[in-house]
Amino acid sequence: MTNDAKPLLKRRQFRTEDAFVELSVFEVPAPLSGSTHRYKYRLAYVVSGICIMRYDNEAGKGDHKHVGAKEVPYSFHDLATLLRDFFADVERMEG
Repeated sequence: MTNDAKPLLKRRQFRTEDAFVELSVFEVPAPLSGSTHRYKYRLAYVVSGICIMRYDNEAGKGDHKHVGAKEVPYSFHDLATLLRDFFADVERMEG
């Protein structure tokens, strides 16, 4: 990530005593390789110290999510939809 990245969201939110979400979103000057938008993000759901789900867009890999050991593509539309999709998945996992 370049020094020109503008932080938009950086927060850790506890869901239970041993579970939290960590949200990190930056606006970057140009899309990362593999993405078509100007955001770099990492949204993680951690339970008992283990990241069980993560949405991110690594350079070269584009938008995707990790659920356990499985990695699947994610279709990015906008930041509001990204956060809504992430929290819907968290709520499903919490049961």
